[in-house]
Amino acid sequence: MKKKVEILAPAKNLFQGIAAINAGADAVYVGAPQFGARSNATNSVEDIKALVKYAHLFKAQVFVAINTILYDNELEDCRKLIYQLYNIGIDAIIVQDMAILEMDLPPIVIHASTQANNRDPKHIKFLAEAGMKRVILARELNLDQIKEISKATTIDLEFFVSGALCVSFSGNCYMSIAGGERSANRGSCAQNCRLPYNLIDGTGTTLIANSHLLSIKDLDLSDQLPNLIEVGITSFKIEGRLKDLVYVKNNVSFLRKKLDAFLENNDNFQKASSGRTFYNFEAEMDRSFNRGYSDYFINQRKEKIGSWESPKSQGQVIGKLIEIKPNGYVIENSDKLNNGDGLYFINNNGEADGVQINTVVNNIVIPNVLKPLEKGTMIYRNADATFNKLVEREDSAIRKIGVQLLFTETTDGFLLTAIDEDEYKSSSSIKTNKELSKNKDSIIPNIKKQLSKTGNTPFIVDELTVDFSENWFLPIAKINELRRVVLEQLIDIRIKSYHRKETQLTKTTHPYPVAQLDFTYNVSNKLARAFYHRHGVKEIEKAFELQWNPGKSRVMTTKYCVKYELGKCPKFQKETMGEKLVEPLILKNGENEYKLKFNCSPCEMEIWEKDAELKFDEDEF
Repeated sequence: MKKKVEILAPAKNLFQGIAAINAGADAVYVGAPQFGARSNATNSVEDIKALVKYAHLFKAQVFVAINTILYDNELEDCRKLIYQLYNIGIDAIIVQDMAILEMDLPPIVIHASTQANNRDPKHIKFLAEAGMKRVILARELNLDQIKEISKATTIDLEFFVSGALCVSFSGNCYMSIAGGERSANRGSCAQNCRLPYNLIDGTGTTLIANSHLLSIKDLDLSDQLPNLIEVGITSFKIEGRLKDLVYVKNNVSFLRKKLDAFLENNDNFQKASSGRTFYNFEAEMDRSFNRGYSDYFINQRKEKIGSWESPKSQGQVIGKLIEIKPNGYVIENSDKLNNGDGLYFINNNGEADGVQINTVVNNIVIPNVLKPLEKGTMIYRNADATFNKLVEREDSAIRKIGVQLLFTETTDGFLLTAIDEDEYKSSSSIKTNKELSKNKDSIIPNIKKQLSKTGNTPFIVDELTVDFSENWFLPIAKINELRRVVLEQLIDIRIKSYHRKETQLTKTTHPYPVAQLDFTYNVSNKLARAFYHRHGVKEIEKAFELQWNPGKSRVMTTKYCVKYELGKCPKFQKETMGEKLVEPLILKNGENEYKLKFNCSPCEMEIWEKDAELKFDEDEF
């Protein structure tokens, strides 16, 4: 039996969820009314129910993120919400807090959020044995590490393949709460990583001023899908529950075509849902929001991944600035540009900047503001007005389920039968006095023409047979009514026949991989504490949010490395790095200061608040 492989799309709301499915998503993930890691992307239970009904028509799944850490006074509300979600038919919940595994739950499938630190085989094997059915792996993993995890367990593995990257290990960023009242683990990340910083060395010298030193490029692993499948990934996740409609449809469509090309005539893998999408646009990921792209660490640490100029969208490369005219710019490939487009560039002060195009006349791009630029400046388009308008149209991506129609005569009338691509069947008949057509020409071509008009239904006729013994006359209205009834019945049959996987959690006692948990395990309530104690954990530190020590805390651990970006890495750039940097390196934004600590053996960087006392080991390389 072929293994199913899915494209998993984000949805801010019901409208975008339906659009994602129409664009070819096999599954969508959305936020619940509460307890989601994107507090600005919540959905009512009623809207989620409507999305579930639409998704299940195509055998697509709906997952709901309940992936914040919970406080004691929220546990019962969370439990009740999970029951509500189960009762409306969702396919799984995505969780970070192990308290949920302690609750009295319905037989609902549970996925471990990437916030749950899913980075090593022992941890993931534990989660599988505890009842999780899927883990969303940490973004920092490379192919070899994923393969090692896949060999250790049979649990489903999900991996991000496009969109924005959290610079921190997911679930272990505390900059937001340390800088104010907003907790990333509670759904309110303030995005401190996208702010500008000064980089100051141990002598007090400012090495870099006003640069977005923690902002990194977006992820694009679209060329890695075959490699990821080979090492065990079965779900390809798109980041972006706060992104717009164009981003969602564009990313889903692009990845759908990539994956379908791989799956075509494949003996081992198949698409995870039904139907096929017809597009009225050509998907290109760089035509929607992006900060430039990176493959992150999937193929080990190779390229620089910082996006230091700006955290805003860079967009699509257009070409170099050739000349500035009195009224506009002469740009390479200006024939790609349209009225209303937004342009992005690095200005003469080394800052990210941009203009909007008023018009393009005789290859001269006339902007709303003519800004001085150096010849040779690279110009990007970060708002594609024509493309956005096209993709925003409802008919830019239409999803249809293939059906065979068989129209036959009966002893007292006619019978129309529809069999769809999943072998679901619907029939309807009419009783009528059969009369021969007065027209000598065959009526069959006209019958076929009418039956093929599936219109706004989710079906497309792939095969149509009309089997008559005579050239019977039949009013067009009767044919259309039969088609309408049969296809409406088929919709109901598909939705009612949808099989949702269920699993009832049982409490386990197998040992957790470690016996002591520090604050990075985000234990914030009594049920999570009970869960870990039952699995052999002896000491449990409170979550950061419950015991923050102002000024002295470690607020981030990341695989990203400022030294590497500067060409000063003693592990990979020893031969070319020149003089060592004088530590500690300080990041400063306004009154906020952070110290950087570099752990070369695991190849990680830590960020600490300014009053922390750090011990700096000698470089190992």
